[in-house]
Amino acid sequence: MTFDLILIGFGNVGRRLAALLHERRGMLARDHGVETRVVGIATRRHGCRYCADGLDAHALGAAVSRGRSIGSDTGSALAFLREAATKSRAAARARRLVVVETTTLDIVRGEPALGHVRTALSLGAHVITANKGPVAFAYQALAGAAKRADRRFLFEGTVMDGVPIFNLLRETLPAVRVEGFRGVINSTTNYMLTEMEQGRAFDAALSEMQARGVAEADPSFDIDGWDAAAKTAALANVLLDARITPRDVEREGITPDSGRRAVDARAAGRRLKLVARADRDRQRVRARVALEELAGDDLLAILAGQQNGLIFRTDLLEEIAVVQRSGSLTQTAYALVSDLVTIARSVTAGRASGRSRS
Repeated sequence: MTFDLILIGFGNVGRRLAALLHERRGMLARDHGVETRVVGIATRRHGCRYCADGLDAHALGAAVSRGRSIGSDTGSALAFLREAATKSRAAARARRLVVVETTTLDIVRGEPALGHVRTALSLGAHVITANKGPVAFAYQALAGAAKRADRRFLFEGTVMDGVPIFNLLRETLPAVRVEGFRGVINSTTNYMLTEMEQGRAFDAALSEMQARGVAEADPSFDIDGWDAAAKTAALANVLLDARITPRDVEREGITPDSGRRAVDARAAGRRLKLVARADRDRQRVRARVALEELAGDDLLAILAGQQNGLIFRTDLLEEIAVVQRSGSLTQTAYALVSDLVTIARSVTAGRASGRSRS
């Protein structure tokens, strides 16, 4: 089955996705019956382009990487999305249209990603996103819209790159209830704390993360705890049925003073970590991101450098832990591919049973 893709956002993640789909096209077709063609691309600074017969996404990615325009400026990605999805209505009716949303997170309102997801679903497209905003700000509303449209809304790449967090719980743990979670889920701050506990200066550790491309030129999103708060809200909304936004998460970041705390904690056989957690408190979900001193043998305490990990507390299986030893652009792009395969399975199953399946 050939899926038509409209890419909203064509930065590093979007371009790596296009390359990965090309690299794995044989395996995807052979093992999963999935073929793809990119029919639309919208960028913030380099224009937009649509072709019903498919675009050369690799060549367009190279052009964007060199700072070149790929098409006309339509004024907004949302306007382009409406036009492109309308032109692709035959694919939408056949449940073969997928919008891939990889724009930058807005921590204030989650826009414009929220509008992109709502519009795509209303026009009959499935939606895959690596943007934390839609899940962190409006998961229940968007999940409801997807159900009414009989389309899929998937977001595996929003928390731990390609590590299957949401798929693990949704697909492989039926009838298990998550009661809470705690984790280390921001690579930049974990690397910095690991370095600072060995005496390295805050600014030097941060500069290295920026040089590697892990932290942005403006690193406040990471070091002030906003990235972890957005991921915490996303996890809580999906797994604990919370109805919160990142603004509802109690939040603490790291500062140069955190270095001394990290050194002292290590001297005492403990580790200082920026821990994200959420728990059910009767009918309310409480969520926070804060520095915590952990016992040396705590699973989260031994996560070093850019490693991440999550521990889920469940009703039937007690605690389940997932650890990410490394992260990369390819892993984030893989999460989008994984979601695409999930959609393909859903569409195929619906056709086999003679009915659609959301």
